[in-house]
Amino acid sequence: MQHRHLNHNHLSLAAIDDVICRGGKEDWAVLGRALLDDTQVLERVQQLCRPHVADGYAQRYHFWMNYAQAHRTTA
Repeated sequence: MQHRHLNHNHLSLAAIDDVICRGGKEDWAVLGRALLDDTQVLERVQQLCRPHVADGYAQRYHFWMNYAQAHRTTA
């Protein structure tokens, strides 16, 4: 899936947000690998998800925040 603002190899905040909101399973797999390989991506995911944690219906953001936190402790 071609995401907005994702016309390069750099995962910007807008690109990560687009993957979280509109991405499919393959897109999430790419983001997950990038998060594990690059601490900057991990920090961007947390930065992006932090404001959404108060919303109980923002399940995708909750998932990614928990995923990032789980892998921050092991990194």
